[in-house]
Amino acid sequence: MKVTYFKDTDTLLVNFNNNEITDTKDLNENVLVETDKNGNVVSMTIEHAQQQTEIGNFSFNQVENTGAV
Repeated sequence: MKVTYFKDTDTLLVNFNNNEITDTKDLNENVLVETDKNGNVVSMTIEHAQQQTEIGNFSFNQVENTGAV
């Protein structure tokens, strides 16, 4: 997974995998979701990211599976 923020255009791009994009869906006028041939999410593009998200407070946490149900 790769997250890229383009400050000059205030655009946030989140790539979940490198699958080939075959479809783009508009969630609203500022958010696009790209999917592969199986309908799996490949990436998400967020325009006007500072208004839509808390990009200035971005963090990433990976939680290990403890095996508990």
